[in-house]
Amino acid sequence: MTVGTIVALGEGARTSGFALAGVLVRPAEEPAGVRAAWRALPGDTALVILTQAAAEALGPEVLDAPLPLTVVMPP
Repeated sequence: MTVGTIVALGEGARTSGFALAGVLVRPAEEPAGVRAAWRALPGDTALVILTQAAAEALGPEVLDAPLPLTVVMPP
């Protein structure tokens, strides 16, 4: 069974630990970097774990899309 890639996107200090669980980490500190990392997500991305700052940079139209599934980390 293929599940897809799980990605953590946002500030490096908040996302780096996810690599220990096999999550693909895409650190991005600035809104432009977040948007660039989002556009470069692997085609098989199933879930994106976002920091709050990353979620704000992407906006609701991206977060409300059916795929990939997104979840925003608590503050």
